[in-house]
Amino acid sequence: MLEMSMAIGVIEFSSIARGIDTTDRMLKAAQTRLLKTSTVCPGKYITIVSGRVDDVKSSMAVGRQYGGEYVVDTLEIPNIHAQLLPAIVQGTLVERPEAIGVMEFYSVTAGILAADTAAKAAQITLVEVKIGYAVGGKGVVVLTGDVEAVNTAVQKAAPDSDMLLKTSVIARPIPALLEHLL
Repeated sequence: MLEMSMAIGVIEFSSIARGIDTTDRMLKAAQTRLLKTSTVCPGKYITIVSGRVDDVKSSMAVGRQYGGEYVVDTLEIPNIHAQLLPAIVQGTLVERPEAIGVMEFYSVTAGILAADTAAKAAQITLVEVKIGYAVGGKGVVVLTGDVEAVNTAVQKAAPDSDMLLKTSVIARPIPALLEHLL
């Protein structure tokens, strides 16, 4: 379980080369953990770091400064929910899935923010946060819980915005679908 003082920082770059170089500088600037760094569709690069709030702020400041004109988007979330990092890094094994909620965003950062908001809004389990790769550069959040909690989480986390593409809540998903989602 993560402490509430943990933070996450995300930077999306339009240049892969500048993204890799900037990531190295970010990690050298502060004691942060590199959660994920990779190319994302369409030809962009993303870096996600975590750590204590002050360290993430320092690392992100270096990232924004050195990334400069190649920074497409950034996100910092202090006091993240304990489910967020596992959902981003490897996904969460769910033994007894219930209703399924899916939120799809045009932006990776919008998806990550929505996942944290959903976990804080209702008693749900974050199953996975897909970030950009093999989803056309989008952010996709999959969560489960009782249907009321899933509805609440999706409503709170995915307000109408220009980054939201679509949400879906499936009250009783068929087992064959669950096998592939979970």
